[in-house]
Amino acid sequence: MKLAGKVAIVTGATQGLGRDVALGLVAHGARVVIAGIDHEAGYAIAASLGDAALYVGTDIEDDAQIAQCIAATLAHFGQLDLLVNNACVYDDAGIASTRAQWLRTLNVNLVSAAIFAQQAAAVMPRGGVIVNLGSVGGKFGAAARATYPASKAGMLQLTRNLAVALAPQGIRCVSVSPAWTWSPALERMSGGSLERADAVGARVHPLGRVGRGEEVAAAVAFACSAEASWITGADLPVDGGFSCLGPDQGRSPREWFEAMGEPAPPAR
Repeated sequence: MKLAGKVAIVTGATQGLGRDVALGLVAHGARVVIAGIDHEAGYAIAASLGDAALYVGTDIEDDAQIAQCIAATLAHFGQLDLLVNNACVYDDAGIASTRAQWLRTLNVNLVSAAIFAQQAAAVMPRGGVIVNLGSVGGKFGAAARATYPASKAGMLQLTRNLAVALAPQGIRCVSVSPAWTWSPALERMSGGSLERADAVGARVHPLGRVGRGEEVAAAVAFACSAEASWITGADLPVDGGFSCLGPDQGRSPREWFEAMGEPAPPAR
């Protein structure tokens, strides 16, 4: 129970990865505030976790609601030790994205995380931890995408800045960057088939499948724990090896020439 006695807020925790992270933190002994805008799901998740959880409806685009979420956490649990900035939107038309799409995505995915961190840090004790959910999308170029990866690249930089700014207060800040992870989005794309998602994911992940929410949650729990007490300003890539591949997908030039039906290049 590495997080026993700790209290966390997880944003966007009413579905998908946020829910998995909240469940993982509780499994490691933390008490968790589930922050989100799906009230029905939020109350149901909190009820399933009993005294270890509290749902607080929170629109993170509203600074007053962020403050209310933190106040409710302190009133109910008496402390706030951990913040997981997970909430995000995906509204991305690539370079054709409108100004409205850019502003909404950056406001939810990046600016709101920064404001939540600002307000949470003001009440956290020494030993507090902020975990920002990044993504491999924030590290590499991709066609037909712009707003989402830009926001995640910003999250990685925000993590570094927060780590330096909050170090004198004894607060650490770490990012966790998943690759393709089983989620409502992948469920839709795969027609609900985890087996199909794994088969497609095997092409770009050396470990041969897509990630699971509980694997990302385990990394978040580690980042929040005393076991990671000497880690700050860093990114934990929970990506099945995705980020160690280049555009050659880990295959040699010889393999690519052979796949194209071209003669292999001479040995060097």
